[in-house]
Amino acid sequence: MLELRSLTFQTGSEPDAPRLLDEVSLKLPKRHFVAVLGPSGCGKSTLLKVVAGLAEATEGQILWEGRDLASQGDFEPQEVGYVPQFGIAYDLLTVEESLRSAMQLRVGEAPPERLAKILADVGLGEIADRQVQRLSGGQKRRLALAMELSSSPKLLLCDEVTSGLDPKSEDEIVQLMHAISQGGDRLVLSVTHSLRHMELYDRVLVLFQGRVVFYGPTDLMLHYFGLKHPEELFPLLALRQAADWHRSWDKHRSGYNQELEPKGEQGVAGEETKGRSADGPETGPGGVGKRPELPSFGRQVAVLLARRMRLFSRDRGQLLLQAALLFGFPLLVVIFAMDGLPALRALTDPVGGNVFDQVRNEMAHRMESLRTGSLVSGLIMFQVVLLALMGSNNAAREIAGERLILEKEKFAGLRPGAYVLSKVLFLGLMVTAQSVWMGLFVDLIVDFPGGQLAQILLLTLVNASLTAVCLGLSAVMKSAEQASLLSVYLVGFQLPLSGAVLALPAALATVTRPFIASYWGWAGFIQTFRDTRFFDAVQMVSRSPTGAADPAGPLASSSMAVWVLCAHVVLGIIVAYTGAKSSRWE
Repeated sequence: MLELRSLTFQTGSEPDAPRLLDEVSLKLPKRHFVAVLGPSGCGKSTLLKVVAGLAEATEGQILWEGRDLASQGDFEPQEVGYVPQFGIAYDLLTVEESLRSAMQLRVGEAPPERLAKILADVGLGEIADRQVQRLSGGQKRRLALAMELSSSPKLLLCDEVTSGLDPKSEDEIVQLMHAISQGGDRLVLSVTHSLRHMELYDRVLVLFQGRVVFYGPTDLMLHYFGLKHPEELFPLLALRQAADWHRSWDKHRSGYNQELEPKGEQGVAGEETKGRSADGPETGPGGVGKRPELPSFGRQVAVLLARRMRLFSRDRGQLLLQAALLFGFPLLVVIFAMDGLPALRALTDPVGGNVFDQVRNEMAHRMESLRTGSLVSGLIMFQVVLLALMGSNNAAREIAGERLILEKEKFAGLRPGAYVLSKVLFLGLMVTAQSVWMGLFVDLIVDFPGGQLAQILLLTLVNASLTAVCLGLSAVMKSAEQASLLSVYLVGFQLPLSGAVLALPAALATVTRPFIASYWGWAGFIQTFRDTRFFDAVQMVSRSPTGAADPAGPLASSSMAVWVLCAHVVLGIIVAYTGAKSSRWE
C-alpha cells in the first residue's frame, strides 16, 4: 500500500509561498489502477514527482508497504517505475535495442524470451526492429511503458502518457495501463486530463488547487458531484473555491469510505488472485516477480559504451562531420608548408667583409630566423587551435543533448559515475584518433624536428583538455544550445588569451595562461626541439616587439605543459561528474 499523510509541497521557503500540494492524505492499495484528475496546475504531476522522490515534500509523510520513505529508506530503483511526459528513448535505436539497454542498465541481463514477452505484452512485438524515430506517438508511449516493465516495478507512476494522442491511441494506452495493473502485486497511478475510460479505473483521485476534493470509484464520484457524465467535472470545480470543495469532502468522506470498505479490504488483502492464474503464476503485462539486483558499475559502463558506439555509427551527419574534421583540418595546416620547413643556416662572418657586410649578414639571418620562427610557431599553434575546436565539437552537446534521458535512467538506477566514465572512454577514442592522425600527417609533410611521440602526446592532451572541459560545460548547462555556444566562445578565446602569438600585457597573460590549453600545447611542443636552431627562431618571434623577454615569463617546459593539461582533463571530468549527478528534470 502507498499511504500519504498530510503531504504538502510549497514552491518557496516563505510561509505564504504557494502550495502545489496542500495536506494530501490518501491510502492507495496495490492491485489498483488509479486516475489522478484535475484541471491544469492543480498539482497532479507534482504529486507524482513528490511520491517518486524527484521533488522533496515540504511537510508530511510517504509510506510504502508501511515503510516511511524519509526515515527508513527510499524506494529501491526496481521498486518504482516512472513514465514522464517527455521521450525516454534514442531515435536511432530500434524498439528492441531500447528495451534491451533499459533492461541491462536496470537488472543486468536481457534474456531474449523476456524481451519478446514484454514487447508482445505492450503490442510492439511486430515492430521490434523499427527505429524509435519512425514510431507514432502511441507507439512511443508503449515503448516507454515497456522500458519501465523491464524491472517489474510494484509502483508505476504515469505522468500524462496519453496527452497529445489521437482517440484510438489513447484508448489503447489506457487499456494497456489497465492490463499492467492486473499483472501481479502492483499499483498504477495515471495522471490524466482525459475523462474518458473512467470505467477502467479502480479509483479516481480528484485534485483541485493542490487539495483532495474526492477519492473513490468512478460511480461514487458521479454520485458525489451530482454528475451524469465525467466530462462535467472540470467546469463544476471552477464554480467554487478549492478550500470549499476540500471542506465538503472532509465532511462527507467518512460516509464514502464506509462504502469503500468492502472493496478496500479486498483491494488490500483479499484480492490475492487478481492478476494470477489458479496455479499461482502471474498473468498480465509485466508481472511482478522477485526484485532483481542492480547491475554492477562495470556492467553499466559496458552497456552505455556499447550503446554510444552504436548511436555514433548510425548518425550519418555526425560521421560526415567527424570525417571532415579528421582529414580536412590536417590539410589546412600543411597547406602553409607543403615543401616542409626551410633550412636554417648558422650565422657566419663574411670572409674579408667590412662592418657593413657583417650588419647586412646579421640582418638577413635575423629576417630568415623570424620568417622561419613565425612559420613554425604558426603551424604548431594552428594544430593546437584546430584540435581545441575538435575537442569542443566532441563534447559540447554530449550530456546536455540527452539530459532528460540521463535523468530518467538515473531514476531507474543508473550510476552517474558509470555514465560519465562511459563518456570519457568514448570521447577518449575520438581524441586519440584525431590527435594521432593530426600529428602523424602534419609531421609527414612538415617534418618537425624533435621527438614525435612527445609532440603527439602534447597534441592529444590539448584535444583531451578542451574535450573534458566542454564535457563539464555540457553537464552543467541548462540546454545543448547553451553548452555549444559557450564551448565555441571558449575555443575562440584560445588564441588571443594564450599570449603565445599575440602580445598581451603581462598581468593579463599571467592570469589567463593557466586556463588556456592552446598555450601549453604550443609551448610544450616547441620545447621538444629545444636543442635545434628552430627553437631559437621561435623564441625570437615570441619576444615582445621591443625584443624584451616574454613579459609573462619564460616559455613553459614540456613537463609543465603535460601536468597543466592533465589538470585540465581532471578538472573537466570532475565538473562533468558533478553536473551529471545533479538533478535536472525541468
